[in-house]
Amino acid sequence: MKTDKLLLYGNLSEDVIIENITGLYEMSRNELEADVKDEEIAALASQTVGELIKVGVEHGFEGNLLHAYIAYSLVNDENAFSTSMERKRELSGTLNEIALHDFEIIKTLFDIDLKELDRVSSVTAFSLIEDFKPDNGEGKTFNKRIRDRICELAVKLSGAREPREFLQIMTEFYGDFGVGKFGLHKAFRISVDSDDKVSVDPITRVKHIYLEDLVGYESQKKKLTDNTEAFLAGRPANNVLLFGDAGTGKSSCIKGILNRYYDDGLRIIEIFKHQFRYLNAVISQIKDRNYKFIIYMDDLSFEDQEIEYKYLKAVIEGGLEKQPGNILIYATSNRRHLIHEGFADKLDRGENDDIHESDTVQEKLSLSARFGVTIYFGRPDKKEFNNIVKVLGERVKTGIDEDELIYLANQWELSHGGLSGRTAAQFIDHIMGTYNLKGGNGGK
Repeated sequence: MKTDKLLLYGNLSEDVIIENITGLYEMSRNELEADVKDEEIAALASQTVGELIKVGVEHGFEGNLLHAYIAYSLVNDENAFSTSMERKRELSGTLNEIALHDFEIIKTLFDIDLKELDRVSSVTAFSLIEDFKPDNGEGKTFNKRIRDRICELAVKLSGAREPREFLQIMTEFYGDFGVGKFGLHKAFRISVDSDDKVSVDPITRVKHIYLEDLVGYESQKKKLTDNTEAFLAGRPANNVLLFGDAGTGKSSCIKGILNRYYDDGLRIIEIFKHQFRYLNAVISQIKDRNYKFIIYMDDLSFEDQEIEYKYLKAVIEGGLEKQPGNILIYATSNRRHLIHEGFADKLDRGENDDIHESDTVQEKLSLSARFGVTIYFGRPDKKEFNNIVKVLGERVKTGIDEDELIYLANQWELSHGGLSGRTAAQFIDHIMGTYNLKGGNGGK
């Protein structure tokens, strides 16, 4: 087995599990000198199976764990072929033939008879992972959607009759789902190590909020989806600022568009204010990928002494380099003007005696103007609040009479944040968690 001859997927030849499997396979075919002791072979087999089980449990894989592991490796391998294929379904030319060369080698890994590996190692281990079923049915690393896709891919690849069919299966997978962390995951956050190296890390558990879950605010949702759909279609689109009262659904709308448009290639990267100086480093990692990225900033606002807004302005305005067409910024804020403005600013003077204070004020206030689309979310009035409570109550089937439910909600909001969609949702959670649904514990 010539995994060291791989041209695009050379990382597989350096993988310890694959290397061990290859060695055992060559022993089974008498292609390796018999200078290894039986106990060493048995230990190698046991160790390899143990590692496969560990990966299988962590990721929630089922079925043939060796096949799942190889499929997982192929899905994560960002090389010239896989990154060229992401979000596409066809590729012609020399790169296709090079990929075919590699898949001819990789297919031999899928054709390995695990019982033969047990025979050569004298250990009944590999046959135990031919049809593996994890106890909990879901791993810690991936959610069920991602896990199922990898397991389904493993089954398809194991059934491929010849290398060109194998190539076609991988071509379709990369075209449908992409490759690597951006192909497998919806949302990301950034981390910075001690050397100031920036990495974009997947968020493996994304809350499943949908736009339909947000009651009301139809015009706001339409304005946001229209801009997002234009962005995904490659038409001109704007950075978006969602501003207004707390608890009115601004953040929920952002999460909702992620879940709606993920299959269309939308990804979201959450970044916090103290990380703004790393924005250019983040953009450099994603600007050439075949996905559409929204850089998401929640609860955006700045106090007088904070200067992080300058990094944000620089990114939005751009320099000599053209702004990447696959990146937009969506931000939420309780403020229309994102930077605090005091009375001293209004009076055109301040404690620092800046003789060009008005220029400074304009610089601060101009940040919000950099967002081409601004969407206002206001608190609901009493009638709208009662309707939100009614709709949310019907969704979860509280079993409480509508009039009583609204009465209790009006009592609740007086001491729990006032009229807002968030207050209504928290009230329903409280009812479902503590209220005696059979007989009630309150009322008029």
